[in-house]
Amino acid sequence: MVKNYLSLVKFAHTLFALPFACIGFAYGVKAAPQFDWRVLPLMLLCMVSARNAGMSFNRYADRFIDARNPRTAKREIPRGVLPAGRVLSFCIINAAAFIAAAALLNPLCFYLSPVALALVLGYSYTKCFTWLCHLFLGLSLAIAPVGAYLAVTGAFAAAPLYFSAIVLFWTAGFDVLYALPDEEFDKQERLHSIPAAFGRKAALRLSVWLHVAAGLLVMITGVALCGTWCYWAGAAIFVALLAYQHCLVKANDLRRLNAAFFTTNGVASVLFALWVVAGLLT
Repeated sequence: MVKNYLSLVKFAHTLFALPFACIGFAYGVKAAPQFDWRVLPLMLLCMVSARNAGMSFNRYADRFIDARNPRTAKREIPRGVLPAGRVLSFCIINAAAFIAAAALLNPLCFYLSPVALALVLGYSYTKCFTWLCHLFLGLSLAIAPVGAYLAVTGAFAAAPLYFSAIVLFWTAGFDVLYALPDEEFDKQERLHSIPAAFGRKAALRLSVWLHVAAGLLVMITGVALCGTWCYWAGAAIFVALLAYQHCLVKANDLRRLNAAFFTTNGVASVLFALWVVAGLLT
């Protein structure tokens, strides 16, 4: 049963946003006059529960669409492995856990927790009315660095916002790639995505430009925050892996899409975070 829920929320994909949350957390620790290590498990609980709530709600909201799409028909709800009602209950439990953990962190995190939930849950409906849905997904993940920083300090600052901007464009770029196989299905179902709106070749070009923007923001962040040599080493790896994934995916060949989507982006985020955090500790 646990395995089914882990598959439902694609738990391994936590590697996308969690490393950037760790960056925000590290900047918060550096900025805070005092630090209580009990904040760390609460921050991780917020991250995991918010993502679980968002992913399970997405599967619940899309259950009928998923059933009609050959690529997604084997997901847990269409296949009957998990009843829709249980998935919705799982979403509600995780949303409640997120709010409770936020309340234990500090008042600002608690007050902003409904806003965060609105973003991670609301993304599920954006594909129904705009091809900008990829940027909405990016925004829902982009709150991770800011949220982790707020968990430690209880106050806003510029540093985590730079990393949030990186996450926004980076996520939108790889989500466009992820949407490529559904181009024809989205058109048939009148769903909105960049591939459905502009075609596969244009979508690939837009994905490249979104990642160019992410790469430029990595450079701007390093200059603005006076990044150490560790930061620039991580930045070089991150940008190189962004470029590499676009060598794997072609308009007429999507066979290596999974490698570009999950493996490359997961490795990129983890290595970048490790180098950035290492630079803050030196």
